[in-house]
Amino acid sequence: MAQLLAVCAVAQLRRDPGAVGVTAIDKRTLEGPVKVGRYGVYGDVQADRKHHGGLDQAVYAYSQVDADHWAEELGRQLPPGFFGENLRIDGLDVNDLHIGDTLRIGDLTAAGSSRVVELVVTAPRVPCQTFARWVGGDDERGWVKRFSAAARVGAYLRVAKNGKIAAGDIVEVLETADEGAPTVRQVFSGDHGG
Repeated sequence: MAQLLAVCAVAQLRRDPGAVGVTAIDKRTLEGPVKVGRYGVYGDVQADRKHHGGLDQAVYAYSQVDADHWAEELGRQLPPGFFGENLRIDGLDVNDLHIGDTLRIGDLTAAGSSRVVELVVTAPRVPCQTFARWVGGDDERGWVKRFSAAARVGAYLRVAKNGKIAAGDIVEVLETADEGAPTVRQVFSGDHGG
């Protein structure tokens, strides 16, 4: 059974030499049940709203199996939030989800529906130069190409049902997309030749 390992939001905006001048990629783990509304995790922001955020990119999920892969490749620990993700999930490869699948996350035994969130898979993450600088700058040359080639990019999600979630909550596929819907990985690889 899949489990939510962490809910993350921006710790602070950081200076960045990119066009916007700051980045919100530095996400950190939040404690206790955290509200999730139509624009994502409460307390989170996006610095570059031209390329990030909005209803169809309200939440970014990343799988622990992919984080483990990169931790081994990079030779360092990669805590929840390192990839700029809002959700770190164990036991489910989000890259294998189909566009249109609906996830339910929450304390499914808690009384009341406010401890459950429903999220719809909308798109793969497209890595950018801000992400490359965050991962290691000159020490990780070619990071975007390397990350893209592995197609371990994670998924953007739209909030279908607001509520609260916390680390330790169950993650399940509530509803599957129409037959033939591509996976996150297929969409990314098709768009980027990975």
